[in-house]
Amino acid sequence: IAHRYLQKITHPLPIFTSWRRTSTILHAVETLRQYPRVDGWLFMDSPWPTFFICISYVLIVKVIGPQYMKTRPPFQLRNILVAYNAFQVVFSTWIFYEFGMGGWFRGYSYRCQPVDYSQNPMAIRMTHASWWYYFSKFTEFFDTFFFVLHKKFEHVSTLHVIHHGCMPMSVWFGVKFTPGGHSTFFGLINSFVHIVMYTYYMLAAMGPNYRRYIWWKKYLTNFQMVQFIMIFSHAFQLGFTECKYPRAFMWWIGGHAVLFFFLFSDFYINAYIKGAAKVKAYANGTVTFSMSNGHANGKVSNGITKLVNGHANGYANGKANGHANGYANGHANGHANGHANGHANGYANGHANGSIPSNSVHSEENNGRVPNAPDSTSFSTRARQLMCMNVDSVMD
Repeated sequence: IAHRYLQKITHPLPIFTSWRRTSTILHAVETLRQYPRVDGWLFMDSPWPTFFICISYVLIVKVIGPQYMKTRPPFQLRNILVAYNAFQVVFSTWIFYEFGMGGWFRGYSYRCQPVDYSQNPMAIRMTHASWWYYFSKFTEFFDTFFFVLHKKFEHVSTLHVIHHGCMPMSVWFGVKFTPGGHSTFFGLINSFVHIVMYTYYMLAAMGPNYRRYIWWKKYLTNFQMVQFIMIFSHAFQLGFTECKYPRAFMWWIGGHAVLFFFLFSDFYINAYIKGAAKVKAYANGTVTFSMSNGHANGKVSNGITKLVNGHANGYANGKANGHANGYANGHANGHANGHANGHANGYANGHANGSIPSNSVHSEENNGRVPNAPDSTSFSTRARQLMCMNVDSVMD
């Protein structure tokens, strides 16, 4: 009704003429009734299946999954992760190619590209590319599912869940009402970013031997933010250009890009700027960590310090300094030669300050220090082995 009324308006002001041409999503709805290209395609007849899948995703990753894994050990899924990420690289590459061959590499205008609702083979190819891109948003749910199965709940952040949970619903509207044209630039850029992103994830999942190939990890977030700048800049330019494309989608896609840009910016600031300020790197390579239940005073010559299970080398109750799997220095009864104030005895070049007898009881006469045992060679060797094992476990 509103669209028919707009067609009857004859107003001399250009703004009304422009609004009539590009007015609202109603134009796209009416056009789709004339060209029902996606009618009968899976999930395209109604938004409700997509909506319920998105809600189910949020419930699984925030409620059901964590409860299920609460009393279970993390799953070991290295081979599955490598295969999954390799699939995502290939899938994203194919979608990127289809978006390009459907228009962006073959004459699409980056300034204004209306939707082609004809039976042109290139227009139909773009519609198929958009539909497959919509389904790629569902396969990306497995990113979060794997985090849950690994019990890496710290990665299932609000940013992560919002980003993955909103995308299928947003893309559904695009495929349903504007299967082509200006907005598909978003899918083109996003698919390219996912090629790079899943390549990184695949190499990381392949183990420590491939870590040297992913030195560019810290640039991934910057890459994501550049993506969003390109998307909202491309979308909002329609506000200054007369284009036969629904402006509702301009605001919808541009608004999403702005939202995600600020969410990723906040993550980048907290992870790489504020986070870096909490770790002090000294000239000799020693890194000092401060925790409320103790302080790590140990030093190693190669610049590596290891905290196992998130605990510091010293505890307030005087238990273990420099431990493997949470136990003290390989002692028989697991008690430490630490001081009662929770500060750990330091290391010198990775060696323990001394060994203690098998009963691990410190001498009060030595002011809380443990005297060197006659045979310290075996303990010193064991201490170095434990430290190397711990470092290897971190890299793994």
